[in-house]
Parts: sequence; C-alpha cells; structure tokens
Amino acid sequence: MRYRSIASASAVSTAIHVPFGYPGGLATETEVKIRISRPAAVRKKLRELGFEIHAPRVFEANTLFDTPLQDLRQRGELLRVRRAGRATLLTFKGPGKSGTYKSREEIETNVDDADAIEHIIARLGFVPAFRYEKYRTEYARPGKSGIVTVDHTPIGDIMEIEGSGTWIDRTARELGYSTADYITKSYGVLYLEYCREHGITPTNMIFPKRHRQTPEAQKTKSP
Repeated sequence: MRYRSIASASAVSTAIHVPFGYPGGLATETEVKIRISRPAAVRKKLRELGFEIHAPRVFEANTLFDTPLQDLRQRGELLRVRRAGRATLLTFKGPGKSGTYKSREEIETNVDDADAIEHIIARLGFVPAFRYEKYRTEYARPGKSGIVTVDHTPIGDIMEIEGSGTWIDRTARELGYSTADYITKSYGVLYLEYCREHGITPTNMIFPKRHRQTPEAQKTKSP
C-alpha cells in the first residue's frame, strides 16, 4: 500500500500519512498487530532491514464516536478523530473481514480544526464512545510500499504491519515473527482484555497525565 501526506497550511510539518485513493484517502486497510517485548530491538532490526523513519514519534489522542445506542459498533464500523501532534485525521472504517489479517474499508482525510470537526460530529448525533492514546513511530523502506508502526500504549508495546498479505508475512518473518503472533483485534478489544486480566474497571485507554508530552518535547524522543 502506498502512502501520501495530505497537509493543511497550518500542519505541513506534522501531517498524518493516509493511503492513496478517493476521496481524500479511500482504501482497503490490511494489517496485523504483534505484541513486542523489546521495542528497541525491533527498531534496530528495522534499520538493519533498510527501513527508515517515515513519520517521527508522535503522541496520538484518539476518540471514537458512536450513536448513544452504539449503532456503529453493532455494525462493525468506526468513526474516529485522531489528534497527532498538530495534525488531525478524520477516519471512517467499515466492517472488518475475518481471516489471517485485519482487512476493512478505510476512508480518511486530514482536517484543519479538531475542535470544529468534533462539534460537527456531535451535531450529527454522535457522542464520544472510547478514547485511547499511544506514541507512534512509522517506518518504511524508501520508495517501497508497506508501513510498519511501533506503538507505545498504556497496555504495552505493539507493532502494526500494514500492506498486502504477502508483504505482511515476509516482513513479519524478517523481523522474527510468524502468523502465530498475529493479532487482528482492535485496540478497544485489547484494552478490555487487559482490564479483565488485571482486574481493572474499563474506562478509556489513556496514559497518566505525567506521561503525555507536548509536540515540541516529542521531537527529542524519536528513536
């Protein structure tokens, strides 16, 4: 899958990368998650394999919206506003297809004003349903398709590999993983499982405030 950056004038340096397609960014997302215990070792291996940082480490604050009756969730759909650094991304995802990989329709575009788009969503009858945060670094081979992301989350470190199924399998093997390590669950489901395992009452998957950083501070933390 090839990626492009769609940037507003106010967010050129921190634009979020979205797939080529119509309109703005329409594609079929195909990916897997893999839990990683040694993120530094994964980053080192990525560099050895010729991957470079495609998007530097950034703090993401994600809000999922739904109707009060959770109609989107029941249909397997998702409406999300992602704030990443100074950029904001609006995303719709369709129902997922079961299989070795997580595959679903994805439509997304950068927007200029996060507060305004959230007000518009609210006026349409949607309410915040779940919030989750993470620090994300994107890697890619120059001129090649496919993206690998390394996420630090409140429930551990997780790598996502996104591209064609063949590319996902080959990249996972190069990094020392197999299909047995693949996870196709969403962060929301993984968070609920984590809460059950640790006896925690589920709320939102967010960091303590002391762990959050300003965009300026994040720049010094990119691996």
